[in-house]
Amino acid sequence: MNKAELVRVLASDLGLSKAAAERTLNTLLAAVARGLRKSGRLSLVGFGAFRVSPVKARPVVNPRTGRLTRTRAGRTVRFRAGKALRKGL
Repeated sequence: MNKAELVRVLASDLGLSKAAAERTLNTLLAAVARGLRKSGRLSLVGFGAFRVSPVKARPVVNPRTGRLTRTRAGRTVRFRAGKALRKGL
């Protein structure tokens, strides 16, 4: 499922226009991003938990040139599915 399909499902299930459903989805996604930036964790009981994890710098080889370089250290988002979501799959 992609974003357009999710908007269509939200619109039909909630009785909203597609524009209103898309605004609702965008607001939800922005709130998730804000929560992760602020505390590094976001938990939705029954669905799962998001957390920000550090990623170490590591050596990589450029396949085009064969040259060895290093990636930069950074952060990434990890997701762990909740029990109810795992059972429903």
